Amino acid sequence: MKILIIEDDNETRDYVSAGLKEAGLMVDSVSDGYEGLMLAKEGNYDLLIIDRMLPYLDGLTLVKTLRSTGCTVPVLFLTTMCGIDDRVEGLNAGADDYLVKPFAFSELAARVNALLRRPRATVELNVLQIQDLEIDLLKRGVKRSGQLIDLQPTEFRLLEYLVRHAGQVVTRTMLLENVWDFHFDPKTNMVETHISRLRSKLNAEGKSDLIQTVRGAGYMIHEAA
Repeated sequence: MKILIIEDDNETRDYVSAGLKEAGLMVDSVSDGYEGLMLAKEGNYDLLIIDRMLPYLDGLTLVKTLRSTGCTVPVLFLTTMCGIDDRVEGLNAGADDYLVKPFAFSELAARVNALLRRPRATVELNVLQIQDLEIDLLKRGVKRSGQLIDLQPTEFRLLEYLVRHAGQVVTRTMLLENVWDFHFDPKTNMVETHISRLRSKLNAEGKSDLIQTVRGAGYMIHEAA
């Protein structure tokens, strides 16, 4: 596994780099956003660890630029910007995780390992693909084993979120916040009802169940059947 660290603080950059190398990972590191962007585009990395406040090109712009080119490499922001709005802005820009300084290296290592374990959906012309499922993000179409599946808008958003987080347990709270934009519990079985309807459509004609229930935790779609 190959990681790129984009961090202008020499002490932090060297500390993180040394720790990850001791864990058996290959690490490159640079100190400014522009050089980091060039390397990220060309270096075939498995993970990017990026500070938000960087010279020449800030981390937020860097990530937005990468995502606009179709780059799907996981991104972990490592930054002193700790406000809720900062976190939301970073994640909305395309980051996969957000860790605030000061930090414990054990937590950083755990987050790095989690991101490296996460299966990356195949993206080809705005298509997400996992197992025998294809999601066309432009046409808002879904196919399984080549057969078109008619989904309602909420069902489409629900499926897209699950696929983008394949290999992860997705909790009910995560779905309420990211699919319905609810930041409170409506005290209904809305999530369960939509999961059930989505399953029925995806599993038609005896197909295997893509969406697994993780008892007491949430739901998960696995990368492989």
